[in-house]
Amino acid sequence: MKAWEENIRKVVPYVPGEQPQSSGIIKLNTNENPYPPAPGVVKALSNLDADLMRRYPDPLVSVLVNAIAEFYGLNSDQVFVGVGSDDVLAMAFLTCFNSEKPILFPDITYSFYDVWAKLFRIPYEVQPLDEDFCIRTEDYQKENGGIVFPNPNAPTGVLKSLGEIEDIIRSNPGVIVIVDEAYIDFGGESALSLLNKYDNLLIAQTFSKSRSMAGMRIGFLFGNPKLIRYINDCKYSFNSYTMNQAAIVSGVEALRDSAYFRQCTGKIIETREWAKTEFRRLGFQFTDSMANFLFVTHPDYSAEELFESLKEAGIYVRYFKHPERIRNYLRITIGTKEEMEALFAFLKQYVKE
Repeated sequence: MKAWEENIRKVVPYVPGEQPQSSGIIKLNTNENPYPPAPGVVKALSNLDADLMRRYPDPLVSVLVNAIAEFYGLNSDQVFVGVGSDDVLAMAFLTCFNSEKPILFPDITYSFYDVWAKLFRIPYEVQPLDEDFCIRTEDYQKENGGIVFPNPNAPTGVLKSLGEIEDIIRSNPGVIVIVDEAYIDFGGESALSLLNKYDNLLIAQTFSKSRSMAGMRIGFLFGNPKLIRYINDCKYSFNSYTMNQAAIVSGVEALRDSAYFRQCTGKIIETREWAKTEFRRLGFQFTDSMANFLFVTHPDYSAEELFESLKEAGIYVRYFKHPERIRNYLRITIGTKEEMEALFAFLKQYVKE
C-alpha cells in the first residue's frame, strides 16, 4: 500500500443492476417502469428553452417543490427534492444519523443502506426479517440512533400496514424514522397521513418507478419544516445546484397528468396480479409483493442457473448471491404484458425440459 492510501476512505460500493445496451433485450432487472412518461413530459422537453441551458437552475427548485407540495396537499416547506431517491436518502442519512447509537434497518432490504452507513461512518445493526420475510415491529422498539426501511420492502415487496408503521414511529420519538416509499404507488397506503402527527418522520419517494422517469433522477422527501430546513442546509453545503433544468421542467409536467399516472400504475398492478397466477401454475413460490416486481423461488431449480439461462435468452432479471438466505430467489420486474408473456413462454419451456 502506498503511503497516501492510508488516509483514503475505502468503501465497498453499491452494485446496481446491469444496463445492457443491445437491442431486443427484455429488461426486468432494475424495476424501471415499462411505459413511457406522461405525454406532457415529452412535449415539455422538446419545447425546452435553450437559454435555460446556459443558466444555473434555481437552487431552491421552487417550481418543482411547489408542484409536489400541491399534488400531495402539503406546504412547500415540508418538501425536499434531489437527484433521485438515492440522493435524498443519502442527504437524510448525512443530516439525521449522527448519534453514537446504531441505526436500525432490515437484514434483507435496499442494499444501499449499509453502503451509506459505512461511507458516513454511521454505526448500524441489521434486524432479521421473519420466516415470511416480514419486518418485525418489535425489533425496532429498542434504543437506537435512527431507523430506515422501505415500504413495500425491497427486494421482497412485502408491505407493512400503516398501523404497524405508526407503531415504529411512535416508539421512537427521540430519533428520525425514514420510511422509504419508492414503491408505494403500486399498493398500500402511504405514511403521508402521519406527517403532521410525528415530527420525527421522513418519507422518501421517487419519480423513477411509478412516473416512468428513472432517467431524469428526481427524488423527494416529506418531513416537518425544521427537519427539511436542516437537510437543505446540508445539501447547500454539498452542492447548491443538484437538479438540472430539464429534470425540473419534466417533473412538474409529470405531476399534472394524474389520469395517465393512474392508468400506468393500474396496468402494472393488473399485470403483477396476473403474473402471480402464472408463477403459481409453474410451481414458483413468492412473497405477496405490493411493488412493481415479484421475488420468486422454485423448489426444484437453482435461481442462479435460471438467471443465467434467462440472460442467455435475452431476458434480464435480478439475482442476489448474498445474503445466503435469498440466494435461491430472483427479483423480477413487472414489464408489459407482452414482455411477461415472453418470460413465461421461456419458463414453461425451461420447466418442461
